[in-house]
Amino acid sequence: MRLVDGDKVTENLLKAYNEVAPDFARYLVDFAFGEIYARKGDLKQREIVAIASLATMGGCDAQLETHVHGAFNVGLNETEIVETVMTLIPYIGFPKALNAMAVVKRVIEKRRTRDLSS
Repeated sequence: MRLVDGDKVTENLLKAYNEVAPDFARYLVDFAFGEIYARKGDLKQREIVAIASLATMGGCDAQLETHVHGAFNVGLNETEIVETVMTLIPYIGFPKALNAMAVVKRVIEKRRTRDLSS
């Protein structure tokens, strides 16, 4: 999980649910990242699948944003991420693809701004 999202996401997730539902965050971390993401395979491919799935569902902007950042963190570039969403258009339609591309654009702009200020 730290390779994809960094330490801050894990810590924030655990803090956010610690008082109300401590097991919720632990299950998410242990299962999704401890079991699924830790399997043999390519993290880039897993992030492409996550982006495509979240874009298809719609209404998951916060999670989509996290996975777009994660895609960059594991080595995908802007073109690969944009093309992932472009490929979805005939399958999910323009409204959901437009929403997903807005999230991708927002992440790209944040990362560019952060890189310029470094």
